[in-house]
Amino acid sequence: MVDLTALLADLAVESEQLDALVAELPADGWERPTPAPGWTVAHQIAHLAWTDHVAGLAATDADAFYATVLSAPDLTRLVDDGAESFLAPPAALLTRWRDGRVALAAALAATPAGEKLPWYGTRMSAASMTTARIMETWAHGADVADALDVTRAPTARLRHVAHLGFRTLGHGFAAHGRDTPAAPVRVELAAPAGGGVWAFGPADATDRVTGPALDFCLLVTQRRHRADLALVAVGPVADEWLDVAQAFAGPPGGKREPTREVHP
Repeated sequence: MVDLTALLADLAVESEQLDALVAELPADGWERPTPAPGWTVAHQIAHLAWTDHVAGLAATDADAFYATVLSAPDLTRLVDDGAESFLAPPAALLTRWRDGRVALAAALAATPAGEKLPWYGTRMSAASMTTARIMETWAHGADVADALDVTRAPTARLRHVAHLGFRTLGHGFAAHGRDTPAAPVRVELAAPAGGGVWAFGPADATDRVTGPALDFCLLVTQRRHRADLALVAVGPVADEWLDVAQAFAGPPGGKREPTREVHP
């Protein structure tokens, strides 16, 4: 059984580490561009604050959550508009993000066992929602770190991101308008800091993905192009998956361009 308390603790630590990156930034630091086109450091934090807010609505008031979707003037801009709507001067934005993530944690902790919360195109348990928030916080933290030229050491919390990336294999294909493959995929990842191997999927699967856990997480969150990562795909399903992998809900994201030459 999933330990929601432990998941929420990991989400809190992931958020605190990103908070520490931005808390003392001067005003111009918040305006630094990140790898996401048109998004500054402030946009990244505003996005997390907005997403925490709507996740909190999903956990406490489903009608209010659905109202945010139905009232959106352009669903293709929902994420960008959400971030824009939560932009504020740095001190106010930090306070909004901090208060919002505390409120979300309380709402998720109070969610009855077995209850499914509404989300974009799916429904999730409180544990799955918490895992998704860990993934989002880590991924947008990667964008902030890139903007600030900071190298973050990978931690054992990446296992949550890796597991979510594996579980969303079918979603990645569907989001790109492709049939979900019937063949299973085995994933074997070298955990950070010599932490052994994280394995997902049947041990006897013909299709396989291997490599560093960090690289897999960067791929499924679309923070790096596969050409820049040390991932090895064996089998047609595994190979195609690395082109469409997407651990987040919604339509395909804007994938990063490779920094190395891509050979056909």
